[in-house]
Amino acid sequence: MSTHYGDDSPIAAFATAPGNSALTLIRLSGGGAIELAAPVFAPGDIKQAAGNTVIHGWIVSPNDKSKVDEVLVSVFRAPKSYTGEDSLDICCHGGLSAGSAVMETLKTAGFRDALPGEFTFRAFMNGKLDLTRSESVMELVSAKTDDGRRHAVARLSGALETEINGIKKMLVEVLSGSEIFLDYDEDEIEADADEIAGKLPRRETALAALARLEKLAASWQHERIYQEGAAVVIAGRPNAGKSSLFNLLLKEDRSIVTEIPGTTRDWIEAWISIEGIPIRLIDTAGLRDSVDQIEQIGIERTKELLNEADVVLYLIDATQGVTGEDRDFIAERGERGSGIGDREAESGGQGAESGGQSERVLLLWNKCDVAEPSVRALPSSLTFAGNRPISVSAKTGEGLEELCAAIARILTCPAAAVQGQMQAVSQQAVSQQAVSQQAADGVQTAALGSARQKRLVCAAVAALEHALALAAKEEPLDLIAPLLREAVNALGEITGEVSTSDILEEMFSNFCVGK
Repeated sequence: MSTHYGDDSPIAAFATAPGNSALTLIRLSGGGAIELAAPVFAPGDIKQAAGNTVIHGWIVSPNDKSKVDEVLVSVFRAPKSYTGEDSLDICCHGGLSAGSAVMETLKTAGFRDALPGEFTFRAFMNGKLDLTRSESVMELVSAKTDDGRRHAVARLSGALETEINGIKKMLVEVLSGSEIFLDYDEDEIEADADEIAGKLPRRETALAALARLEKLAASWQHERIYQEGAAVVIAGRPNAGKSSLFNLLLKEDRSIVTEIPGTTRDWIEAWISIEGIPIRLIDTAGLRDSVDQIEQIGIERTKELLNEADVVLYLIDATQGVTGEDRDFIAERGERGSGIGDREAESGGQGAESGGQSERVLLLWNKCDVAEPSVRALPSSLTFAGNRPISVSAKTGEGLEELCAAIARILTCPAAAVQGQMQAVSQQAVSQQAVSQQAADGVQTAALGSARQKRLVCAAVAALEHALALAAKEEPLDLIAPLLREAVNALGEITGEVSTSDILEEMFSNFCVGK
């Protein structure tokens, strides 16, 4: 029996992970699936069941009709099913044994194991979903936070498909206008002489389409964070309070906290959510010169993680003030020496440059709750990337709300970093309120959901920009029209209107089995 994408042979797969649960769901689909399942279902003839109905009965052995498990079977008849084919959802008892026994019985009856993503592949091939909605299915299954789920649901509901089709319609109008001039002589159409000479018909429409494409392309940077998450590394000198902050953000005592410097010798990580963003939070070994070989290894690993981090939280112990080690770290992150320092620094200028790695670093003035009054306040000269450190207490939670807002700000608007933090926090609150209101009103904003979509949108942007540049030079339309066609085809590939079998198999093979 064929085991390739693209056939309509009857397939079966667990739609829920087998294990210690009350129920297990097994999905069946394909040509003749209902007829093939009929001999292993009793009592009654499942072939007579109407679509969109649920039937109670037993899965039985095809040989001796012995009972395997009591089940509920949901019947879906083509084309009114997820895949567009005849389909069945078998709800049997949970646990490893019951589901496995039912699956083996179905294989004996003639079903084969479904390939990863094969149900959704068939839904796409049968016109039930376009490629943007198909991709959002796995995105929804993999969502780590509620915000990630909402973004995936927007694409599953067709927000991105609608936007892509709208832009493509605009480009087709521009293309058709260009091809009219190519297909007819000047005296056969009514047009201005300068249009025929090479100016792009419907240029304003092309410019509007380009603006919408550029907005879509920019959305991927924001959406990627919600899908893949971000690495946030906590760093600082020994005993700066890194493990305490890790535990505070995690809301449980995971890292060991002692007053002995060098307690954390290797990094430890955990997933958390900060303002809807999946965060891989990493606690690291303290940065200092050490003769301990094991501690040295931990420090080297910390430095590697710092280079890979999306955001670095660097803790300065407010009870100790800014030390030479703190200044060394800040200098290594790309700041000018005169822009960093405290009241004890030789230079107290504040002319810091923002950009590069510095935009991903937040300085935290920790232990502000127990620092002596003389050092408790933030040093007036201490700045980084043009911003003052955030005053926090990993013990009491002081400053935690401001810290989380600043992390979210860096991740969702990295170019702006944390410039004007208080204004940024305020603007973000307004933005989040607007997004929440849009969700309440049922308004969905189109955004890209995969690197594949980003690549194709960028290809369309490049082709359209090239076409407009040629039009500005009044180059012949026969040079411009192929570029417009290239942009249209790129958008068609996003939704699946233009596709190849090898691209589709590569895409759906990354899905989980049963989807």
